[in-house]
Amino acid sequence: MTAKSEFTITPGSEQVRFTVERDGFLDTFGKMGGVVLANACGPCIGQWARHGAEKQEKNSIITSFNRNFAKRADGNPNTHAFVASPEIVTALAIAGDLTFNPLTDSLTNADGNAVKLDEPTGLELPTKGFAVEDAGYQAPAEDGSKASVVVDPNSDRLQLLDSFKPWEGTDLKGLKLLIKAKGKCTTDHISMAGPWLKYRGHLDNISNNMLIGAVNYFNDSTNRVKNQLSGEYGEVPATQRIYKQHGIGSIVVGDENYGEGSSREHAAMEPRFLGVRAILVKSFARIHETNLKKQGMLALTFANPSDYELIQEDDTIDIIGLTSFAPGKPLQVVLNHKDGSSDTISVNHTYNEGQIEWFKAGSALNLIKAAIVK
Repeated sequence: MTAKSEFTITPGSEQVRFTVERDGFLDTFGKMGGVVLANACGPCIGQWARHGAEKQEKNSIITSFNRNFAKRADGNPNTHAFVASPEIVTALAIAGDLTFNPLTDSLTNADGNAVKLDEPTGLELPTKGFAVEDAGYQAPAEDGSKASVVVDPNSDRLQLLDSFKPWEGTDLKGLKLLIKAKGKCTTDHISMAGPWLKYRGHLDNISNNMLIGAVNYFNDSTNRVKNQLSGEYGEVPATQRIYKQHGIGSIVVGDENYGEGSSREHAAMEPRFLGVRAILVKSFARIHETNLKKQGMLALTFANPSDYELIQEDDTIDIIGLTSFAPGKPLQVVLNHKDGSSDTISVNHTYNEGQIEWFKAGSALNLIKAAIVK
């Protein structure tokens, strides 16, 4: 039987690819019309060619990769991605029909006979063990002090990183509300994958996707927030860049489990790079919360989740208590509303003493660098 749908296979590593080729599986995939992709992130992060996606047509992907966020696969909002087991993915690719049930339905083979797929069986580990000729590992220089990294300053895909500035030593006052995100806000909403991944080595360029997938609480739209300086609405990254140009910090407010999904470091680096100082949410996905801490940002949660409702679109926000920032000690947030009124709320954090030093240094890397220089 040959696959009636496009059928792609992505080995998880060169060792896996070499082993399955040695044991004949790649040849089997090839005979049934499968295409073996490079052993890289690929479809998991939307980085493979899906020709015609720009037409925005409705279509479906059945994948055994663990990601099915909207627009992740190819940037097409009309692509529906369903997660299934490798066995079901293979069966549906052979059938070319989403309604095919391998338990009950038959297929017609090349001889015109109706056949049913056997129940799948497999081996837990290769019987001959894993093998590889070239794992692709390149050892670093023994003396890194003499190595230099040269990047074309005109490149739009690579950019050397600059250290983030350390904390000023004061409370943070006059922060503008950038966006109050409503509902699910994954790392893919914060830093979209797909076509954006070509810029993952260029922090400035990839930051143009910051929070463009988050739903604005005040207008139920994505990538449309109010610029408090002009009163006009614009894209989230562009609005934040204007705040940054004026030396104004900002704050992002979110809902439950903010930052769920892949542990995408750019989802923490981009807000930090563009001048967002704090993320205040009802609750965090654990890994994203840690990533924010590593970048020297404030990851805060409402002591009273209902205080989320107090956040207004034109709020200017102060974060009080940072001069005595300590583990287990709540901070205060003052919401200064446009009508002259204000609300003071208590917010919690999970910073330990070491993580507080990350914040003070501007990032975990800054602290590590300082220790090495000493």
